Amino acid sequence: QVQLVESGGGLVQTGGSLRLSCAASGSIISINAMNWYRQPPGNQRELVARITNFGTANYADSVKGRFTISRDNAKNTVYLQMNSLKPEDTAVYYCNADSVRVSSYRWINVWGQGTQVTVSS
Repeated sequence: QVQLVESGGGLVQTGGSLRLSCAASGSIISINAMNWYRQPPGNQRELVARITNFGTANYADSVKGRFTISRDNAKNTVYLQMNSLKPEDTAVYYCNADSVRVSSYRWINVWGQGTQVTVSS
């Protein structure tokens, strides 16, 4: 079965940094794109960053210049480097693998378990 395993969340002070990682495993032929979402307390889930299989990255306006997404295609792993963290970045962060090809005809969407990021003021 295809799984996403996340790590790197935790508690930091305002201005600090964290690096999240997410590794996909299982019977994977290819992954079109990998994404990071977040869900602040009491709010809906939102897309933070996305990176395609050929390296094109996109970011939410709220994190541009502070967050960097990258991926290692050989390891099917995506990273999110978060710098200059603010209290409003506090949320549960979710890794997502978009259009995971598991056979010649089947594509699936897979989510990680979520990891808590808390930024203290």
